[in-house]
Amino acid sequence: MAPFVTAVVLAAGKGTRMKSDKAKVLHEVFFKPMVHHVLDSINQIAVQQSIVIVGHQQERVEHSLKDYKHIPVTQKEQLGTGHAVLCTETACANAEQVMILCGDTPLIRPSMLQALLEQHLHTDATLTLLTTTLDNSFGYGRLVKDDLKNVIGIVEQKDATAEQQKIRDINAGIYLVKKDFLFSALHQVGTDNSQGEVYLTDIVSIAVKNGHKVHNFSHPDAIDVLGVNSRVELAQAHQELQKRYNCQLMLTGITMLSPETTLVAPTCSLEGDCMLYPGSQLTGKTSLGKCCIVNTGAVLHNCLVADSAIIGAHAVIENCSIGQNERIPPLVHRVG
Repeated sequence: MAPFVTAVVLAAGKGTRMKSDKAKVLHEVFFKPMVHHVLDSINQIAVQQSIVIVGHQQERVEHSLKDYKHIPVTQKEQLGTGHAVLCTETACANAEQVMILCGDTPLIRPSMLQALLEQHLHTDATLTLLTTTLDNSFGYGRLVKDDLKNVIGIVEQKDATAEQQKIRDINAGIYLVKKDFLFSALHQVGTDNSQGEVYLTDIVSIAVKNGHKVHNFSHPDAIDVLGVNSRVELAQAHQELQKRYNCQLMLTGITMLSPETTLVAPTCSLEGDCMLYPGSQLTGKTSLGKCCIVNTGAVLHNCLVADSAIIGAHAVIENCSIGQNERIPPLVHRVG
């Protein structure tokens, strides 16, 4: 019988490095708030319950999640990631295993999370942490190992020695933990660190100290666990998600001459043999029939385009229907 797995999503933080009045997890990446991408991935794996920890701009965050089945838990004071998870102890009453994720990692793939879950259960580890390797690991918690390459702890950037800061193996902030151990360990975590917070990462050293099995699930593609902490990383995440989606479209028979400059929202639909020129943008509920051509820099929003239509370069068309074989001249602005 499969264990009862609860996912806990950390979404209570302010995100000060975003330089914004908006809660970090509400910043949009590829047409929706980044926390939505996290929940979308969770919803595709074998998880029975999702808990979202809210705090900063709680009402706005909860409103944005109204279409997602989840349990909101409030972290009233920002006392660290460990404290945030501790706030879910009551909500996790039925859980056997707890998967902990961050709401600012919109690039996580369901396949990665499912593999993490399966490996955790297969090894019967008390704690499995997802890690990756970075050439520049600044800002991330470093993975500390013993001489036998066993994980013995995680040290945060601000607490790391000069030697530890050279470590390239980093903590991706995604964990699977046996529920009973998780909350027992969190009650033992102190605040003796540079930030005076309850670090979730301290459960790793507690597990090691008490002889529990700690498993390291190493993921090769660091981009998948990118944490969005700035507008620079926001742009990186958007570009990666658009790249993935454009690859899917091209494999279905859509031609893109410059996919890295072509923007297509996932709410659009395109039939075979369409051609999208560099800089074209399709958003909203735009639909293209077969063999359409969208020329350089053209923008279509909520448009219904019939087969074999041609949209001229830098035309801007909103809320319009374009007939079969119709040709829209360049530089036109048409609003339906």
